[in-house]
Amino acid sequence: VQLVESGGGLVQAGGSLRLSCAASGSAFSINTMGWYRQAPGNQRELVATMGSGPGSTNYADSVKGRFTISRDNAENTMFLQMDSLKPEDAAVYYCNVQGRELNGFWWAPFDSWGQGTQVTVSS
Repeated sequence: VQLVESGGGLVQAGGSLRLSCAASGSAFSINTMGWYRQAPGNQRELVATMGSGPGSTNYADSVKGRFTISRDNAENTMFLQMDSLKPEDAAVYYCNVQGRELNGFWWAPFDSWGQGTQVTVSS
């Protein structure tokens, strides 16, 4: 399963950005989708995840109330709406998708990452 991210860029503090992550492949089903970020010198950290069931959304404390994760199951696309951005939100953002894909005659788990998109927040 391949992931293509878009939507990063430069924004002033207090502004908004919307990231997208589109999944493609021959035959697959998605269980969990998530966004992670990595700033220079830091480890990659979880931003938000969303499972397949209701109430399965999880956010890092640092982004609660400002970021919203959503998914369009029909289009196999995930979004991250980022509002009230702060300079400390600047990082490379990666999408992650976990599920099962048809591998020959059986379904096998997969864990795919996007290429990353840069988010820069000016103060």
